[in-house]
Amino acid sequence: MKKQRRKHTPEFKARVALEAIKGLNTINEIAAKYEIHPVQVGTWKKELLERVPEVFERKNAAPDKQVEQERAQLERKVGQLSMEVDWLEKKCVQLGIPGRGRNS
Repeated sequence: MKKQRRKHTPEFKARVALEAIKGLNTINEIAAKYEIHPVQVGTWKKELLERVPEVFERKNAAPDKQVEQERAQLERKVGQLSMEVDWLEKKCVQLGIPGRGRNS
Protein backbone atom coordinates (compact mmCIF):
# COMPACT_ATOMS: atom_id res chain seq x y z
CA MET A 1 0.00 0.00 0.00
CA LYS A 2 1.34 3.40 -0.96
CA LYS A 3 2.12 6.00 1.64
CA GLN A 4 -0.01 9.12 1.20
CA ARG A 5 1.88 12.16 0.05
CA ARG A 6 2.30 14.85 2.71
CA LYS A 7 1.46 18.45 1.96
CA HIS A 8 3.45 21.06 3.82
CA THR A 9 2.23 24.57 4.53
CA PRO A 10 4.21 27.58 3.33
CA GLU A 11 4.86 28.49 6.97
CA PHE A 12 6.37 25.08 7.64
CA LYS A 13 8.57 25.31 4.55
CA ALA A 14 9.73 28.78 5.55
CA ARG A 15 10.56 27.65 9.08
CA VAL A 16 12.61 24.67 7.82
CA ALA A 17 14.40 26.77 5.16
CA LEU A 18 15.20 29.52 7.65
CA GLU A 19 16.61 26.99 10.08
CA ALA A 20 18.80 25.60 7.29
CA ILE A 21 20.01 29.10 6.38
CA LYS A 22 20.95 29.83 9.98
CA GLY A 23 23.30 26.84 9.88
CA LEU A 24 22.98 25.91 13.55
CA ASN A 25 22.28 22.30 12.56
CA THR A 26 23.27 20.31 9.50
CA ILE A 27 20.72 19.71 6.77
CA ASN A 28 20.59 16.04 7.73
CA GLU A 29 19.80 16.93 11.35
CA ILE A 30 17.06 19.33 10.27
CA ALA A 31 15.60 16.71 7.93
CA ALA A 32 15.57 14.11 10.70
CA LYS A 33 13.98 16.59 13.12
CA TYR A 34 11.08 17.38 10.76
CA GLU A 35 10.94 13.88 9.19
CA ILE A 36 11.56 15.03 5.63
CA HIS A 37 14.20 14.19 3.03
CA PRO A 38 17.45 16.21 3.20
CA VAL A 39 17.15 17.07 -0.51
CA GLN A 40 13.81 18.73 0.24
CA VAL A 41 15.42 20.88 2.94
CA GLY A 42 18.10 21.97 0.48
CA THR A 43 15.49 22.76 -2.17
CA TRP A 44 13.45 24.92 0.20
CA LYS A 45 16.60 26.68 1.40
CA LYS A 46 17.65 27.45 -2.17
CA GLU A 47 14.18 28.71 -3.11
CA LEU A 48 14.03 30.97 -0.04
CA LEU A 49 17.42 32.48 -0.84
CA GLU A 50 16.39 33.11 -4.46
CA ARG A 51 13.12 34.77 -3.52
CA VAL A 52 14.28 36.94 -0.61
CA PRO A 53 14.63 40.07 -2.83
CA GLU A 54 10.88 39.88 -3.56
CA VAL A 55 10.23 40.74 0.08
CA PHE A 56 11.89 44.11 -0.34
CA GLU A 57 10.38 45.07 -3.70
CA ARG A 58 8.26 48.19 -3.83
CA LYS A 59 4.65 47.39 -3.09
CA ASN A 60 3.23 50.04 -5.44
CA ALA A 61 5.29 49.02 -8.48
CA ALA A 62 3.19 47.38 -11.19
CA PRO A 63 4.10 43.76 -11.86
CA ASP A 64 5.94 43.13 -15.11
CA LYS A 65 3.29 40.75 -16.36
CA GLN A 66 0.56 43.34 -15.91
CA VAL A 67 2.63 46.01 -17.70
CA GLU A 68 3.28 43.66 -20.63
CA GLN A 69 -0.42 42.80 -20.92
CA GLU A 70 -1.37 46.46 -20.93
CA ARG A 71 1.30 47.22 -23.52
CA ALA A 72 0.07 44.42 -25.79
CA GLN A 73 -3.51 45.67 -25.46
CA LEU A 74 -2.46 49.21 -26.39
CA GLU A 75 -0.47 47.98 -29.39
CA ARG A 76 -3.54 46.08 -30.64
CA LYS A 77 -5.64 49.21 -30.23
CA VAL A 78 -3.11 51.32 -32.17
CA GLY A 79 -3.13 48.74 -34.96
CA GLN A 80 -6.91 48.74 -35.08
CA LEU A 81 -7.08 52.55 -35.21
CA SER A 82 -4.42 52.69 -37.94
CA MET A 83 -6.46 50.30 -40.06
CA GLU A 84 -9.59 52.40 -39.54
CA VAL A 85 -7.77 55.61 -40.56
CA ASP A 86 -6.42 53.92 -43.69
CA TRP A 87 -9.90 52.67 -44.59
CA LEU A 88 -11.43 56.14 -44.08
CA GLU A 89 -8.72 57.79 -46.18
CA LYS A 90 -9.36 55.28 -48.99
CA LYS A 91 -13.11 55.97 -48.85
CA CYS A 92 -12.48 59.74 -48.96
CA VAL A 93 -10.43 59.29 -52.13
CA GLN A 94 -13.16 57.07 -53.68
CA LEU A 95 -15.87 59.60 -52.89
CA GLY A 96 -13.81 62.59 -53.97
CA ILE A 97 -13.78 64.15 -50.52
CA PRO A 98 -10.57 66.05 -49.77
CA GLY A 99 -8.75 64.23 -47.01
CA ARG A 100 -6.59 65.75 -44.29
CA GLY A 101 -4.55 62.63 -43.71
CA ARG A 102 -1.34 61.14 -45.02
CA ASN A 103 -2.46 60.70 -48.67
CA SER A 104 -3.42 64.34 -49.33
